[in-house]
Amino acid sequence: MKEITYEKAIEELEEIVSRIESEEIPVDELAEKVKRAGELIKICKTKLYKTEEEVKNVLSEIAEKED
Repeated sequence: MKEITYEKAIEELEEIVSRIESEEIPVDELAEKVKRAGELIKICKTKLYKTEEEVKNVLSEIAEKED
């Protein structure tokens, strides 16, 4: 399965939330959409965590070079 980008995950998540709020999702599909929303949230959290770690590493390397 191709990895989804953060932007696409957020976009899909926003669409699901919008459809739930406007009651556009039939009850038969609701559980499936809530499950997918959970998956998208996990993807986004993972990507944000990895990005945060990479930024910390870069800043740490810069700080070490300045000393």
